[in-house]
Amino acid sequence: MIRTWSETVGRARRSVRRSPAPVTYGLIALCCLLFLIGPAAGLNPAYGSGDTLLTAQRAYFHRWGVLPTELFEGSPRAALTPATALFVHGSWVHLLGNMLFLYVFGVMTEERMGHVQFTLFYVGCGYLALLGYAAANADSEQSLVGASGAISAVLGAFLYLFPGARVTSLLPFLFFLPLRFPAWVVLPFWAALQWLAAGQAAGGPGVAYLAHLVGFGLGFGYAWVRFGRGTKVRSAPAPAPEGENQP
Repeated sequence: MIRTWSETVGRARRSVRRSPAPVTYGLIALCCLLFLIGPAAGLNPAYGSGDTLLTAQRAYFHRWGVLPTELFEGSPRAALTPATALFVHGSWVHLLGNMLFLYVFGVMTEERMGHVQFTLFYVGCGYLALLGYAAANADSEQSLVGASGAISAVLGAFLYLFPGARVTSLLPFLFFLPLRFPAWVVLPFWAALQWLAAGQAAGGPGVAYLAHLVGFGLGFGYAWVRFGRGTKVRSAPAPAPEGENQP
C-alpha cells in the first residue's frame, strides 16, 4: 500500500513538472506587456514626463481601475472595471510582486484545475474580490488596480489542493534566511498578516488588504467545494519564494 501511494504521488509530481501552464504564463505576459506600454512604467514616450506623465497615470488608472464611488451607479463601463483592473498595475514593485506569486502558485493550481476552469476561476474570483473591496469602501474616490485579489484566490486554492507542498520563505526577522515550510503553515500565516494589515489600514486603498482576504477566502472555498471529494496532491516540489512583495 505504501509503495502504491508513493508511486501515485510520484506520478503526480512528474505530471506537475511536465505539464505546461499556458493560462498562467499568458496572464503574466499580458500583465507585463500592458504595464510596459502603459504610463505606469514610465517607458512610453507618448505619455510624456514629469507632471504630464503623472496626469496620464491618474487618467489611466481612473479609466481602467475600480473607482468605488462610481461602481454602484449602474454604469456599464464601471461594472467592467473589476475585470479590467486585474490587468493594470501601479508600479514596478506592484507588478513584479504579483507576477512572482502568480508564477509560483499558479502553475500547479492551473494543472490541477485545468486551463478553462482556471481561467474562469481567476477572473471570477478576482472580479468578486475587487467588488467586495469596493462595497466595503463605497465612499472611496481612489482608483484600485492590480491582480492581487485574483492571485490571492490562487493562493487560497493552492492551500486546499496542495497543503503539504514545501514553500521556500524569506523571513525578514530571520535576516531573509531561506527556510522551507509546508503550504499549510506559510499561507495561513500570510493570510493572518493581511487580516492584521486590513484592520490597521486607514480608509482608502493604499494596499487593498481586504481584497486579498476576500480573494483568499473565495479561492479556498471554491477549491473545497469543487475538489472536496477528489484526491488532493498532498506533497509537491513547489520552490515557492515568498518574501516582502505580497499580492
